[in-house]
Amino acid sequence: MSTVNATNYDDLTFLLIGIPGLEHVHIWISIPFSSVYIVAILGNCTILFFIKTEASLHEPMYYFLSMLSVSDLGLSLSSLPTTMGILLFDVQEICATACFTQEFFIHLFTVTEASVLSIMAFDRYVAIHNPLRYNTILTSSRVAKIGLVLVAKNIVLILPLPFLLRRLTYCRKSHLSHSYCLHQDVMKLACSNNRVNVIYGLCAALSTMLDLIFITFSYIMILKTVLGIAAPKEQLKALNTCISHICAVLIFYVPMLSVAMLHLFAQHISPLIHILMADVFLLVPPLMNPIVYCVKTKQIREKILEKMGLKRR
Repeated sequence: MSTVNATNYDDLTFLLIGIPGLEHVHIWISIPFSSVYIVAILGNCTILFFIKTEASLHEPMYYFLSMLSVSDLGLSLSSLPTTMGILLFDVQEICATACFTQEFFIHLFTVTEASVLSIMAFDRYVAIHNPLRYNTILTSSRVAKIGLVLVAKNIVLILPLPFLLRRLTYCRKSHLSHSYCLHQDVMKLACSNNRVNVIYGLCAALSTMLDLIFITFSYIMILKTVLGIAAPKEQLKALNTCISHICAVLIFYVPMLSVAMLHLFAQHISPLIHILMADVFLLVPPLMNPIVYCVKTKQIREKILEKMGLKRR
């Protein structure tokens, strides 16, 4: 099999797949996929629009929510071109530069979403444990600094991935396992030693697990604080402020952990299951997060109803 060295890979292309075995109905499968993308993009843009234009939403909680929406938009827009290109136009080929760029952004927005969810858990802890000092602890300037630090940290973490892929030697016309490029898929196609890629990829994945540990610890502290509140009604009120965030955490981590478990312990099952679960991981959080926050967050829900003329000011 012919190979191409990563130092001269301009003519190297990869082949993406859509839904294997269902190629003849890709055009029909594109309908639910395109609907999910449209709803996800419109939903997150709606969240960002209301947070920007409504002065009453200029609070730390909503700034963090806007960061989550930006991460969701990034995930949707990163995978959309190749996924819809395959389903609508049967465009399977992708050049190495475009592939490495896509995998960088997909992994960047994935780890960024995990980081935002972790800092949102801390935000909920501060709001419940010390509500009187909430606005002095999490000021607008501190929120902005936190956001910049998270972005910088994640860029530094993910930026080596495409360069590590570039140093490898690949077999020509290699098939990837999804309709978009992921680091773990591309490195498996290398004809040279990819041990460094494997180790660094695991370190990058570990960062999202550390965020999950931080989220778990934050909720242990939140539960401890809530149990210290005497009135049951106040306990429920405090916990109610966490429901949207808990849903967002479950929506993000359940598909991620499911994909990891399938990869580790169920490699013998149909590739179709692996592909569908990976699609769920990338598509469901950007779709569901704006829906959950619009339904469960009273301030956002009321502003939307006002704009639609369904609620009096």
